[in-house]
Amino acid sequence: MTTNAPHFTTWLDDFFASYYRNRPVNATFIGVHEYDPYLPDFSAEGVERVVTEMETLLSRLAALPQEPLTAVEAIDRKVAEGFLRTQLWEFSSNHFHRGNPNLYTGEAVFGLMGLFLTDYAPIAERVDAAVQRMEAIPALFAQGRANVTAAPREWTERAIRECAGGLAFLSYGVDRLIAEHHLSDPRFRQAADRAAAAFREYETYLKDVLLNHPTDGYACGAEAFDLMLRWGHFVESTGDEIAAYAEEQLAEADAYLQAHAGDFGAGSPDEALAKLADLHPTAEGYYRSYSEVWQACRQSVLDHDLVTWPDFPVEYVPRPGWSRQAAPYLYFLFYRAPAAFNRPPVHRYLVSPLEEVLSAQEQEQFLRANNDSVVKLNHVVHHGCIGHHVQNWNAYHSASRIGRMAAVDCAARVAMLSGGTMAEGWACYATGLMSEFGFLTPLEHYSEYQSRRRMCARAIVEVRLHQGQFTFDEAVQFYQEKAAMSPAAARGETVKNSMFPGGAVMYIVGQDGILSLREEMKATQGADFNLRAFHDEFLSYGSIPVPLISADMKRKMNDAE
Repeated sequence: MTTNAPHFTTWLDDFFASYYRNRPVNATFIGVHEYDPYLPDFSAEGVERVVTEMETLLSRLAALPQEPLTAVEAIDRKVAEGFLRTQLWEFSSNHFHRGNPNLYTGEAVFGLMGLFLTDYAPIAERVDAAVQRMEAIPALFAQGRANVTAAPREWTERAIRECAGGLAFLSYGVDRLIAEHHLSDPRFRQAADRAAAAFREYETYLKDVLLNHPTDGYACGAEAFDLMLRWGHFVESTGDEIAAYAEEQLAEADAYLQAHAGDFGAGSPDEALAKLADLHPTAEGYYRSYSEVWQACRQSVLDHDLVTWPDFPVEYVPRPGWSRQAAPYLYFLFYRAPAAFNRPPVHRYLVSPLEEVLSAQEQEQFLRANNDSVVKLNHVVHHGCIGHHVQNWNAYHSASRIGRMAAVDCAARVAMLSGGTMAEGWACYATGLMSEFGFLTPLEHYSEYQSRRRMCARAIVEVRLHQGQFTFDEAVQFYQEKAAMSPAAARGETVKNSMFPGGAVMYIVGQDGILSLREEMKATQGADFNLRAFHDEFLSYGSIPVPLISADMKRKMNDAE
């Protein structure tokens, strides 16, 4: 491809080569399969090599000659630099390879399971890659034991659960894959047994050593958190400003919930929201309900001319049998972003299976938990339809090379933090958009204020926790008191907030950034403003930070005047 910036293009080629080589599990999920047989190297030598590569890339970037970059290339340059800066902090911190035992369990188990979530290659080829990754697991866990000698208790407990998930996959899951695909090569089962032994050894270390050496190192510190805001999300606001804004928004959402509970014959928001469970599919119509609601959502989008609809089919199917025993212990997503490259033509959305062995009472409990609002709001609007799925299609066709892959779901988080404000911001915005145009019932519209309350609480907790103003237990209590979370949900959310600084604020920064941009452009363009054109242009940037998209769209609007 002809470019007016050959030096930057070469640099970006080298940036991606380094990214995929050093993050082979991420590469698998993104659809770059050259590194499928490998796991990351967190040995002292491996870490030194990665850090040196990133430092060299930064130095080379600063020394590039002046070239006429396009607007997209200029954005990619900023985001790539930001990624390297935030990654260098991660490699120097105790939040990842040096202090988080989950890094090792997550890379190990999803390094294997990721090979079987889609049929991107013949099964024999994927099994061969899995065997090689299984053989590398003992070395990975040895690195984990060497690097992580103390850790927060909740991080260790999560890693123990992930060991249980890994062992379930290596026993029941591998046996199911062998049976389903009629695999006769004994290496798969033999390698799985050796990998299982490594998981059990690591699990023993977690229980006998790490649980007895707990730390309170949940916070990354205010300086590091501001680094994530500035170089990950490219926001100008400080953590304090984001938290203050979120507190105002939480109060508004709470006031709405309190004021309107009576609209549904309820005495409190909890009582009103509990009515959602009463409205659910029948057992016979459970699986069918997903595609029916998806079709209805798509038709509503077309009827209201909200966005240009992509040709990107989704098939709602039960979670595969080989994954079912492992999934409850893991970060196992219903909708995992399709690979940016080499993806199958139809994306499989993995819904909770309605097992035939359930009693009538258990079946009713299952259907109440997977009620109409969960199907519509979570699995269709937010994830599988106008939300993540439409955004992903646009990202994969973006001119931005980083925008194509940054928001792909990997072992524990998206490929780059910078993809978060677009991915999660758009999905939350899309749900509000569908409510705005009448696709939600009144009670579902009301429930969105509870979602808003929780979104705001996440931003507050994340900022205050990493600044050291909240302890872990205080964060859990805040969630329970201010966001109506159950104790288990509050604790699980706090664990995620502590492990991945910058991963919670991206929801409110993204959604409200889109809304603000829309209103500004609508006010400026007046009668010329077209909502579908606005959405199409916004999505065309791919998975890059909303503040950078906003600045460029406003620049183009001003240039056109």
